[in-house]
Amino acid sequence: MAIEVRAATVFNDVKTMVGPKRPDANVCWCLSYRIPSKENIALRGQDRGELVQRLCRQEPPPGVLAYEGDEVVGWAAVHPRGDTGFARNRKIPHVDDIEVWSVWCLRVRPGHRGKGISHRLLAGAVEFAREHGAPAIEGYPVDNKGKKVDLTMAYVGTRKLFERAGFTKAADTDSVLNGFPRILMRLELH
Repeated sequence: MAIEVRAATVFNDVKTMVGPKRPDANVCWCLSYRIPSKENIALRGQDRGELVQRLCRQEPPPGVLAYEGDEVVGWAAVHPRGDTGFARNRKIPHVDDIEVWSVWCLRVRPGHRGKGISHRLLAGAVEFAREHGAPAIEGYPVDNKGKKVDLTMAYVGTRKLFERAGFTKAADTDSVLNGFPRILMRLELH
């Protein structure tokens, strides 16, 4: 079945992809880079999901979702860098002053991996940013040189995934994840 990528406006589908099993849990909800660190730490339990529900109603919504038929199977967080933690992140450099967008989380549901969904998600995130006027889009994947990345840390993507989508390395970073250096990959959109 074909994979379709759409804007993340359906809260229940975002919840399926990044929400906790227990509504009172203090898990990511893909907010750790989306909102300032102090707010992320202070936001507890159900308030986290309520914020994501509000974000799904905003323009632009907080990312894109991949669907196989009517079933949600993937998530990608994508937003203007200036409205994310990457605007102030000391480990991930700014290449220049253009109002670039960031894609920082790619997640595919268990049982659906190995079907190329992460490639479709990244392509959908690029198209989403382009449709919203982004001049360029960045990602901060690991440069794992083909070595296995722990699935819990694979959410940032790999250099190879970004290269296949047309991104090129724009800078090294001081960030390391799962023992691998993260690099700044960029794709110009104009």
